[in-house]
Amino acid sequence: MNFRKVRRQDRLWEEGAAKELLEAGEFGFLAMCAPEGYGYGLPMSYVYRRERNCIYFHCAREGHKIDAIGANDGVSFCVVGKTRVVPYSTGYESVHVFGRIAQVTDEGERWEALVALREKYNPELGPAPEEDAYIRRSFDRTAVLRLKIEHLQGKCKRVR
Repeated sequence: MNFRKVRRQDRLWEEGAAKELLEAGEFGFLAMCAPEGYGYGLPMSYVYRRERNCIYFHCAREGHKIDAIGANDGVSFCVVGKTRVVPYSTGYESVHVFGRIAQVTDEGERWEALVALREKYNPELGPAPEEDAYIRRSFDRTAVLRLKIEHLQGKCKRVR
């Protein structure tokens, strides 16, 4: 697919910096098309796996999000980093990802994604043990979604 070029080429952010923001971001906004034909978006916690070129999310096994990706697997995901509002302008850094999203069915990959999410959001717990009791208890009722990245672009505007 040909993705639209960024209008403000002077604000394009170097890919490495955009990927660093994707790794470090706390949450992002997942945008989908609902089966009813309207946009459906929501903030999501996530983990980026650079080596797999994908992003993992976890959610319930049923609901509006699952219905939306079942109807149309093309989604976008945006993470905003630092912002700074000054008179008549705003400085920012952001990364926008486009790709295809699907439920992960392989149990090993699901487990790895849930462990990666645990390690990102709860580093105070230390490395995950081979058999994490909490993950095990919720494993069967938790869906893991994989967003395979097809296009990534970062933008940034610095203000004084």
